Amino acid sequence: MLKCRTVWKKLAPLARSSSTVCRQNVRRAVLNNGRTPAQVPAAHMSTGPAGGGRENQLYALLVGAACLGGGIYAYRTVKGDQRRYEERLSEIASRPHRAAPQETLSEPEPLAAEAAETEAVPAPEPEPQAEPSPEEPSPPAPEAEVVAPSETTEIPPGGDVAPVASKIPSHARYLLIGGGTASFAAARSIRARDPGARVLIVTDEPDLPYMRPPLSKELWFSDDPSVTETLRFKQWNGKERSIYFQPPSFYINPEELNSAENGGVAVLTGKKVVHMDVRGNKVKLDDDTEIAYDKCLIATGGVPRNLQVIERAGEEVMSKTTLFRKIEDFKLLDKVSRNIKSVTIIGGGFLGSELACALGRRSAESDLEVIQMFPEKGNMGKVLPEYLSNWTTEKVKKEGVKIISEALVKSVVAKDDKLEILLKDGRLVKTDHIVAAVGLEPNVDLAKSAGLEVDSDFGGYRVNAELQARSNIWVAGDAACFYDIRLGRRRVEHHDHAVVSGRLAGENMTGASKPYWHQSMFWSDLGPDVGYEAIGIVDSSLPTVGVFAKATAKDTPKAATEKSGTGIRSESETEDTAVSPVASSTPAPPTVGHKDDYGKGVIFYLRDKVVVGIILWNVFNRMPIARKIIKDGEEHADLNEVAKLFNIHED
Repeated sequence: MLKCRTVWKKLAPLARSSSTVCRQNVRRAVLNNGRTPAQVPAAHMSTGPAGGGRENQLYALLVGAACLGGGIYAYRTVKGDQRRYEERLSEIASRPHRAAPQETLSEPEPLAAEAAETEAVPAPEPEPQAEPSPEEPSPPAPEAEVVAPSETTEIPPGGDVAPVASKIPSHARYLLIGGGTASFAAARSIRARDPGARVLIVTDEPDLPYMRPPLSKELWFSDDPSVTETLRFKQWNGKERSIYFQPPSFYINPEELNSAENGGVAVLTGKKVVHMDVRGNKVKLDDDTEIAYDKCLIATGGVPRNLQVIERAGEEVMSKTTLFRKIEDFKLLDKVSRNIKSVTIIGGGFLGSELACALGRRSAESDLEVIQMFPEKGNMGKVLPEYLSNWTTEKVKKEGVKIISEALVKSVVAKDDKLEILLKDGRLVKTDHIVAAVGLEPNVDLAKSAGLEVDSDFGGYRVNAELQARSNIWVAGDAACFYDIRLGRRRVEHHDHAVVSGRLAGENMTGASKPYWHQSMFWSDLGPDVGYEAIGIVDSSLPTVGVFAKATAKDTPKAATEKSGTGIRSESETEDTAVSPVASSTPAPPTVGHKDDYGKGVIFYLRDKVVVGIILWNVFNRMPIARKIIKDGEEHADLNEVAKLFNIHED
């Protein structure tokens, strides 16, 4: 068409001149012969006077030939363009099915969408585009629509199924590594400060974020036979709730994260981050997918430790050993404990003691033998003073548990479909299954690729006061080794710390720049009747002072949850109430040292005559007071007077 237009521009003047000559000849013929104009042109164009007729013929032929040639060329050009256009449409129509997965993996998000997510980073100016030439036709609208397919283009039935990797966003404004309590707390905090934020959680577990404490506590006391499927349980106060923080409807699909109008939280399950490029602000997953980020939180938690003698014992022993940490561990142990005769729990700490009491209760309804062994003299021997540890040991025995104290495992072998545990003092224990509850190792697998510092004393990533490990990288939960302004550098492995550190990290990722000063608490329940809450450094090697009183019916974990309305007791406390209350006027009895009944009380842990840790034994909802005492960091001449602050002597 462009060539036709050019030819016409060249022939137009000639055609106009020929038509002018024709008109002049017609006028002459009319004047000379007096005939009608309708008859003159035809006669005079062919038989006109010399010097006019032949030129008219020549011009007419030239114009006719030019028009005919231009018409033929235009016809061929249009047909060729039509054919090429149809081929182009066919090629583009097949493009989404072949190229969509690759584009999702490798191409960055459009600048406009990226700018909508990032408030602090302005979108770059779009590059100026040259205006189309007046001689060039505009591209057809249908082709423009096909070239830019939607990210959510569906594959028609019978087509190739898109790989899972195609659903992974290539960029996340906020990337949270780990799907535990700290990550969920951070996501909630980010969304609170930035309502339109887009948050992506990546977890190697198949489950959405959930709370871990009920796995060793309330779930075992449920009378619902399908509890392993529903994961719903009754709290000590009788109220029912799910182990999951939020239902699936709370989250959005990962593939919709960057297109969601109001942002949201997406969880990518079953994916593990194996490499971090801190300079390029991106991570690599175990399937080689890369995700870029603006802000990143590492909340990878920890991995249960195992005894080396078990690891070296072979596959048969390992197949009959449970390292308790996740939902699938709870499901497995629940199933195993219903089909065996004997189970042995190795470990006398929080987890081991809770599982021993839980399984001990089950043994009353079946012939299951429950054994708990540990190297200390008494249960919780590393935490509780000796007299209270001994009392706790007797309490666990009453739950139907056989206690083997001062037990150091020498070897474990599989023999006659049993496991034989040989202790260093020669004692031999035969059992069907082992639960190793010997501590947690912080997950710092990303330290090497990310160039992050791991603390040599406590483990975990070393972070500053704002929980920041490097620029644009924060760490929270079990994997964080932080500096406590009162107690020095620490690493804490409890639910409350995960909640508070995750919340603070989320705030700082949105620009809050707040230091971490919170003294996190932790708690443990030995069934619904005995429980304790603790804060600070609780180490039985430190000097302790205990003040006890007679317990009443309201001094139990069950009563505490009835009063607070929550099964996770740390959820009911607030930092705002951490002020010193008015002390009770009731006189305190002398400090208890070795009584046989420890109904309720307060145990103070001292370092250089300063209280650095407190355990509230069957005393609940008083943690802000304990936090204030540790925060003040003062010496106390009489801890009996300090104990009055907790009102333990009031009925």
